[in-house]
Amino acid sequence: MKIFDEIESEVQSYARSFPRIFTKARGEFLYDEDGVEYLDFLAGAGALNYGHNNPVFKEALLEYIAGDGVTHGLDMHTRAKGEFLQTLNEKILKPRGLSYMVQFTGPTGTNAVEAAMKLARNVTGRQNIISFTNGFHGVSLGALSATGNQHHRGAAGVQLGGSSRVPYDGYMGKDVDTTTYLDKVLSDPSSGIDKPAAVLVEPVQGEGGVNAASAQWLRNLEKVCKKHDILLIVDDIQAGCGRTGTFFSFEEAGIKPDIVTLSKSLSGYGLPLAVVLLRPELDEWKPGEHNGTFRGNNLAFLTAKIAIDHFWSDDSFSSAVKRKGAYVAKRLNTIADKFGDGNFSVRGRGMFQGLNCVSGELADKITSRCFKDNMIIETSGAEDQVIKIFCPLTISDANLKRGLDILENAVAEICANEDEMPSVTELFKVRDAS
Repeated sequence: MKIFDEIESEVQSYARSFPRIFTKARGEFLYDEDGVEYLDFLAGAGALNYGHNNPVFKEALLEYIAGDGVTHGLDMHTRAKGEFLQTLNEKILKPRGLSYMVQFTGPTGTNAVEAAMKLARNVTGRQNIISFTNGFHGVSLGALSATGNQHHRGAAGVQLGGSSRVPYDGYMGKDVDTTTYLDKVLSDPSSGIDKPAAVLVEPVQGEGGVNAASAQWLRNLEKVCKKHDILLIVDDIQAGCGRTGTFFSFEEAGIKPDIVTLSKSLSGYGLPLAVVLLRPELDEWKPGEHNGTFRGNNLAFLTAKIAIDHFWSDDSFSSAVKRKGAYVAKRLNTIADKFGDGNFSVRGRGMFQGLNCVSGELADKITSRCFKDNMIIETSGAEDQVIKIFCPLTISDANLKRGLDILENAVAEICANEDEMPSVTELFKVRDAS
């Protein structure tokens, strides 16, 4: 369609990497207008943990719409919202010993981060937010101030303030506990870092390059926050909802954050939904003090409840994700050992893993080759040097193997012909001509 070139903004990104018009999706597959099937290892950047058009959600959603169920409700009480809250509390929060109030924000992850930062500042009376190197929290101005990526920060148009950056786990080397540094600067009134309202952290950094913090580092971070009377905010937008093998990515560490942000796969169906979970004593909002027109997406409430009922009523789904995650780690480590010659390494946790390449250029060539072989897979990291494994958690074992086979074959080919690999645009010129 010429319309994309005629009037769509140049800000588009995924469309450049995957230049096809997609018309259909099911499970772990996308289909273009020519009926070509693509294995999806992108999964809506984490918004489709349960796959495309999962029938578990679709039938109930169609029935709800056919029955004139409430679609848009602002923050009014509806049955769909009430049932979601009940299910979230009974099947997710209580079994994990978590007592949180639930705030519905605007429908995106950055909306939730903005609300969490704003709340922390209001409750503590302090302004500074501590965030981490390579962190990504969204591109609205408040969340962007806590984001490390220069590419995104450079587009702000104004000077970003209100946040201080400290090294993430592993940033200074595997033997350096950077929470010790954080404790030191918070203890020193001459460190130049003002006492913050909160520390904002991703247990696994997605856009930053699939950097996974250790459980011990997260526990140490919680101790530092408690020592200095600072709120701990966990951004679980991309790593949450099962991506690491547990519903929350911080469960393995045994910590209990003061505030948690969730979005992405929370609705289960790819419908926009974001929440802030906050300790009851922090709920000092005045009515309407933070709002958003689309904070009442009842279609998302419906599917979010079903997602919890179907996938999180027992441990079977979590166990399956952990098993698949172990297989992904095994395969990626095999690729790194077989072809890397020291240039590849594996990072991440559960079904949130990445193959770290020597450069962004090499990673781009590999993912371009994967796309030629009908697999959609993206890169992340400061230089887009990490190939991110981000398929639906519901992917079949056969298709998980198939996708990793495609990746391994691509790595083998590119490593053998590194200087001869054409760009993705050139690849499709050849393909279309044939």
